[in-house]
Order: sequence, then C-alpha cells, then structure tokens
Amino acid sequence: MDLDAVRTFVTAVGVGRFQETAAELSISQQAVSKRIAALERALGVRLFTRTPRGARLTIDGQAFLPHARDLLRVAERAADSVRPGNRPLRVDVIASRLAPAGLLRGFHRAHPEIELDVLKLFEVDAAVAALRSGAIDASFRAVTMPGNPLPEDIDVVPVLDEPLELLTGPAHPLAPARSVTIAQLTGHRIWMPGLTPGTEWTAYYDDLVAEFGLTIEATGPNLGADALLDTVADTPALATFIGAQTRLVWPAGHDLRRIPVTDPAPVYPHSLLWQRDNAHPALTAFRRHLADATTSHDRPATWKPSWAISAPRPRRPRGRAGGPSPAPSGGRGSWGT
Repeated sequence: MDLDAVRTFVTAVGVGRFQETAAELSISQQAVSKRIAALERALGVRLFTRTPRGARLTIDGQAFLPHARDLLRVAERAADSVRPGNRPLRVDVIASRLAPAGLLRGFHRAHPEIELDVLKLFEVDAAVAALRSGAIDASFRAVTMPGNPLPEDIDVVPVLDEPLELLTGPAHPLAPARSVTIAQLTGHRIWMPGLTPGTEWTAYYDDLVAEFGLTIEATGPNLGADALLDTVADTPALATFIGAQTRLVWPAGHDLRRIPVTDPAPVYPHSLLWQRDNAHPALTAFRRHLADATTSHDRPATWKPSWAISAPRPRRPRGRAGGPSPAPSGGRGSWGT
C-alpha cells in the first residue's frame, strides 16, 4: 500500500477539500486526485463522495480512516527506529572481556544518557561489512592486516596500545619475576589455543614470533578462557599472553601471576573503525571520549607490527582497531620511539 496515498487520504479528511490538501502537502491538486484514486483502486472501494462543498467520507472511508492513521504512526515509528539519533549507538567490541569492552564501559559511565547496543563480531571482514551496511556504527580492531586494506569509505583512528603480560601458574620458572624481558621468553612454551588463521590477533602474534623467536603453540581445541586458565595454573611448562586490560577472574587456588613484559614491551594496537558517512550523533561523542580518555601511542620501548596503524591516515584525522587475544602475517614489527 502506497503510504504517500494513505497520507494524502488522511490529510484530505482533516482539511475537507482536495485544493487545501494539495497546499498542505505542497503538491498539485491533480496529484491529490491521482493518489486518492489509486488508493481506492487498491482497496476496491470508494473512500470519498465528491460534493460541491468538498469531499465527504463514504462508509468505507470512515471504516478505513482509523487504520490509515495507525499505518502512518507505525511507519513513523519504523523510520524512527533506524534514524540516526533515535536508535542506540551500535558498537562491536569483539568480546566482552577484552580492553575495547572496558573502553565502552567508560564511555557509558561518562554518557549514561546515550543508549548503546553492544555486539561481538569475530571476523574483521564481517565487522567492515556491517559498518558499510549500517548494521553497526563502530568497531574496535587491530589494523591493517597484511594484504587486507580497509575500504576507502571506512575511517579509523588508534585508541589504545595495550601492553601484553605473561600469565603463568605458580610453579612456572618465571612466576617469581616482577617483570620479564621479551628475550627471557625465548625457549618457553606459550600456549594460545584461540589463534585462528585469518584473524587480526593471529597476524599480530605471527609477527611477534617472527621478530623475537618466541615459541607460541596453538594446539588443541579452544575451550574458552576458563579451560585455558585451568591448564596454565596446573602446568609448570606452559604460560600464555594476556592483555593488561583484559578482565579475567580465576579461583584463588590457581595463584596465577600476571607479569609485565619489557625491553621492548609488546603492545596490542586497538583502533576504532567507522563508516565515513555515518551520521549518528552519538558517534562523534564516542570518538571524542576515546580521544580524551585513552593513552598515547608510540611510547618508548614498545613493539607492534609494522602494519598496525599508529597515526591518522593522511587527508583526514582517522585510524584502525582490534583486541588482544589470539591471523597470517606479512610485515615485521616496528619499534616505538
């Protein structure tokens, strides 16, 4: 059913004459007559009786009127549900325990009046497609992966370089250390079963291995964080990497140790992606909050892959995003200065 015709019908009922209806809708009187005639044909009934004094509703017109008004109200609510500013800001954080979720929580505390929809998209290609279609407004990613550049309509800005920490059980040889250099990790088994080919975190760890000669094992099924923590706690020969802002809880009996890695400190480069023409008003507030709240980039004695965006793209102040966790690499790393 043509909503323009329904709107013309409801307006004509309100003003009483097709001439005034045309003026109200800023269309010609002939267009009013054509819309009403098309609606009557679609319904198979007469809605108006034309008289010298104007248009008068028929019995069928009277029966249709309340439903026509309902149709227009439903159409307006449907448009409002997706109109920027009238729907929640939709943000992809990859996983609820990673640093991006913490950044989003900070934004919510600072702006409780802004409604949020939180999504968790696994693959970067799915996140970019969702940004371009308008299904989401922003996504945290680590970019750009080798051989997988962002489309030109996707803008990106770095928001957080998150240091990695070594997570060990109490019997691990490095457990007593207050910090470890990355060179001290050579020869130790680092177990990360969540490394999935094609993901940005796997690209990150591939480059970390290539740069520093580490041993990272991705064997066995990924049974989740709890199974990983149980195994690390009980196995003196195994350790894993965890982001400094990744939030995990384990039983006190595990006595797990989070140990900073230094000289250089490997940092995971989180960035924020959005579609350049996205007009959601809360997106600007979100980007401003992140710019004010997050740490500086390229700090001394840090390392991240050469493909990780660490400064805004030329031509516009934007940058790219991710989450430390456990995809194929290409470039070597870059030292922070």
